Amino acid sequence: FIQMLRSAKKRDVLQLLRRAPQETRPFLVEAAVATQSVPSLAALSDFLDFSKEPKSLLEKFLYAAAFSPRPSAELLHLVLDKLDGKQLAPEIWETGIVAVGSLVGKLCQQKLCGLQQVVERGLESILRGLRGAKEEPEVVISLLALGNAMLPETIPTLLEHAEDGPTAVTAAATSALQRFPAPHICSKVKRAMRRIFHQKRKSYDKTCRLAAAEILLDKHPSAMDIINILLATSEMETEMATFLLLKVQNSLHDHHHLAKKIMKDIMGDPRINNYNFFSKVGISSSFSGPLTVTQDLSSTFGLDLLFLEGGFLRKSVSDFSLLSHGQRLRAAQVTFEAQGMESMMGENLSEGEEEPELMAGMSATFFDIQLRPVIFFQGYTDLMGKVLLSTGEPTSVVRGNLLLMDHHQVIPLQSGLQVTIRLQGGLGLDISADMDVSIWEQELKTSVAARGSLAMDFQAELDSPFLQPTLRSQTEVETSIHFDTKLRFSSSPVLMCLQLREEQVPYR
Repeated sequence: FIQMLRSAKKRDVLQLLRRAPQETRPFLVEAAVATQSVPSLAALSDFLDFSKEPKSLLEKFLYAAAFSPRPSAELLHLVLDKLDGKQLAPEIWETGIVAVGSLVGKLCQQKLCGLQQVVERGLESILRGLRGAKEEPEVVISLLALGNAMLPETIPTLLEHAEDGPTAVTAAATSALQRFPAPHICSKVKRAMRRIFHQKRKSYDKTCRLAAAEILLDKHPSAMDIINILLATSEMETEMATFLLLKVQNSLHDHHHLAKKIMKDIMGDPRINNYNFFSKVGISSSFSGPLTVTQDLSSTFGLDLLFLEGGFLRKSVSDFSLLSHGQRLRAAQVTFEAQGMESMMGENLSEGEEEPELMAGMSATFFDIQLRPVIFFQGYTDLMGKVLLSTGEPTSVVRGNLLLMDHHQVIPLQSGLQVTIRLQGGLGLDISADMDVSIWEQELKTSVAARGSLAMDFQAELDSPFLQPTLRSQTEVETSIHFDTKLRFSSSPVLMCLQLREEQVPYR
């Protein structure tokens, strides 16, 4: 479809979009964005009216732009023009900002940062949104957009919010910093992370402290930092200490970990590696292991579960990553968080810890692009409303078709002939999440369903006067993963069931 649209005129693309039935429009919009020809972008500009179109279609357009493998400056220009100076629904503005962050980051990777004015305009629109934000969610989404852009010059801004912001802001800023490659995590960043982890200036939420510790452990760590983190676990609550110790132990089994050798040396010291430290009996866990390993590529699955002292799930992170030649791609990461449940369960807070607002939500990262977080409920009133008016329908996080690979190359051979190579790869994705709270049965159920299909089309063609041999390969793979949790808090300790189901993976 994309190949067909690449040769179409603006008039034809616009007519196609306007005449298409409602249910096929999202597919056509995604294809027009992926095409990125001047006529298709001009047609989209005329067709999309951000004050009228259904929210689902606008989100499709913005996410298709965010996932574009090699976006053009014109695509960013179109997105910014559609977002600028309009009264938008909050979710469209949020999706738009994270898409702008992704586009700015990808254009800078193509070395277009100083050359294209629109890139500066995109970054400035995120920073302006951050400066003018009145509500906490607006600050959080702007910080997540900066995480998508991953520009080293925004690190001081992220550090400022990480140290001085309220819990949600600190969490968003530290998670954005976690995404930067190790060379950008300089001594200034590490000093700030030490202050957060060791609570030098104020007390921080446990999830923020753990994120700071992970940055110190994962980005070229020093032996001193690792020792100090291990020593600090002896003064922590059981669950947090258990989680951190498992993180350290995991890095010893990870062949790609930057600190494997340092960790091994430290573990050789009996003052550190002893029963006193490593005998914590919490139920929190951190696990990472390989799914597939080939000569060029390995894929891993990781699952982090952080519990509260009373047995309630505070945060779960399921992570699918691809590692190849020293590069890491976060193919899919789904984070589920619940906070403020302690007061509902009648639990006591730690000393100096402020009581967090009752909230449950989910956020997802696909192919290193952070999506707009989904809030299931915020506050007790909202929870009650959702319980009483629950539709039982799962919330769609992202659904659509994305062009992941788009490569065209001509290679001249020594014989004087030339080979033309084309590679295209598309992904169909459907991620939904559901949360069901039953006050009567005192149960909480969460489920995340992720379905995806990847199709790749490779073609190599030798162009010569007397023959035209063509080599073509088509690959398709489908996968479906379900992650369910069920909690029963009618008695203490809380009973919990976790289930990860993976359906058979057909590969053609």
